[in-house]
Amino acid sequence: MTAVAVPAPVRPRRSGPRDGAVVALSRVLAGAAVVAGVGVLPWLSQRSPELAVLRARSAEQEATPAALASIRAELGLDAGPWVVVGRWLSGVATGDLGTSWASGAPVLGSVLSGLGVSLTLVGFALVVAALVAAVLIVPALHRGVRGARAGTAGGSGAAGATLTALPEFLLATFLLVVVAVWLGWLPPYGWAGPRYAVLPALALGLPAGGLVGRLLAESVASAATEPWVGTWQTAGLPRRRTAAAVLRRATAPVLPQIGLVLVGLTGGAVAVEQVFAVPGLGRTTLGAAAGLDLPLLQGGVLALLAVAVLAGAGAGAARRAVLGRAARTGDVPVPTAVTAVRRSRWVVPGVAGGVLALVVLAGLPRDPFTSAHPRLASPSAALPLGSDAVGRDLLARVAHGALLTTGTALLVVLVALVVGVLIGLAPRIATGFAEVANAAPPVLAGLVVAAVLGPSAVGAAVGVALVSWAPLAAHAASLVAEIRAQPHVRVLPVLGVGPARALEAHVLPAAAGPLVRHAVLRLPGTALALASLGFLGLGPQPPSPEWGRLLADGMPYVERAPWAVLAPAGMLVLVAVLAVSLAAAGRRPRAR
Repeated sequence: MTAVAVPAPVRPRRSGPRDGAVVALSRVLAGAAVVAGVGVLPWLSQRSPELAVLRARSAEQEATPAALASIRAELGLDAGPWVVVGRWLSGVATGDLGTSWASGAPVLGSVLSGLGVSLTLVGFALVVAALVAAVLIVPALHRGVRGARAGTAGGSGAAGATLTALPEFLLATFLLVVVAVWLGWLPPYGWAGPRYAVLPALALGLPAGGLVGRLLAESVASAATEPWVGTWQTAGLPRRRTAAAVLRRATAPVLPQIGLVLVGLTGGAVAVEQVFAVPGLGRTTLGAAAGLDLPLLQGGVLALLAVAVLAGAGAGAARRAVLGRAARTGDVPVPTAVTAVRRSRWVVPGVAGGVLALVVLAGLPRDPFTSAHPRLASPSAALPLGSDAVGRDLLARVAHGALLTTGTALLVVLVALVVGVLIGLAPRIATGFAEVANAAPPVLAGLVVAAVLGPSAVGAAVGVALVSWAPLAAHAASLVAEIRAQPHVRVLPVLGVGPARALEAHVLPAAAGPLVRHAVLRLPGTALALASLGFLGLGPQPPSPEWGRLLADGMPYVERAPWAVLAPAGMLVLVAVLAVSLAAAGRRPRAR
């Protein structure tokens, strides 16, 4: 009998004290950068906060240079950035977040009041998300424990994909129009009792539950194909016990993604609170950004970021608790899978992309800015999608808006890809900044950028780019580590190939394909993030045909002319479906 050499399993290199020190330093620097950036917002603002304060205090008072100079001196903006940051930090350390420039009320009280409302809303949303996720997981778990193949046990079907494809601000608009306005079943605005929380909680919880349900259902399908499950079934263990073990095994790998879903609730709550006029922290912070009430904006941003960080940390702690000892020893098994391409999975993204292309091609030759039609004209042969409140062709506007939205999204993705690759080459140094980027939803970054640059297309792009590089950087770091561990790469130094040459000729070319595909898959989601900022007024300003802006402009006329909302909403739904279906298409795990 001939002995066959079996290579020892490759375990990840254990972090030493030096690595831990680098990571700790990165986190300290990232935290200091965030705090300093928020602290100098009044000094960095390119707009005129003193004029905003003057208008908030008295709309009739003339904005003379003397009056503006007096307010500027009162606010302390002439003292310079370091004095501004020091004064603000000393107040934060003692629990004093300053005084609102607009109302004169203490910022801390406003932040805590809004935070209580937001946390209550998120709590209701989590209940909705848990129920939706359970509905999607149970069938996959049942099939997996009964021994179904991974291809049939996995996935959550069209229901999970549809729920995941709906952005919070778009679903909130739909619920407001259909359930509150047309059907009159629930109140459309305010926060005066449990009935007022139903629609906002559904708008937040349905997409979150759909995404968590899809992630867990696919993870359950993969875990159910592992050898130990068959051993347990052969041994005659109760199915309930096997199901509990499979669910625990499937939960651990997706807990970091669930953490990102919880972080996303922080950003989604801003838009949902704005749509339903919920007096939460998100709406308060958005109003502070629009009115240049920078002390209130500072306090709101810090509170929202703290909630997001705690959500992410809680997901990490939950993963360690689920894995137990295996999390410390690195003995978590990796499922072995064979990839298979299913052409049928490209039908949905093909149809969505085809309809988008058809609308764009039909609308590009038309004029998107001239008010040559009756106001709020209904759809007809001459106006297939109707006209808006000033008589502009909606087909032309959504078509030209597609170029603006997708073009900006493409630029943001390219920047995120370049930054992600560069940072992925030194992941430990960038750990803290990546954690901050993961914990900051695009809406939060957009609020900060809008306070500095003002609402604009450039500001929205910068805000999304600031937080969109982190997933690509994590992917790049993982790929680079795997490629460098390959035998043909590890032998290069022996052959006299230097690190720079090895990186240029072997590592980066091998990682380029997966990273580019990842970036392309993120393009529709980036477009939706830009649209959400436009919807909140943080992106392009009128008369821009950007989709989020069009949706916001049509909302006041939804009862008289629902097509003013349905036209941009339909385009956003197509992009959302395209994003989710692209992520689900292509290569899927199949058990050996």
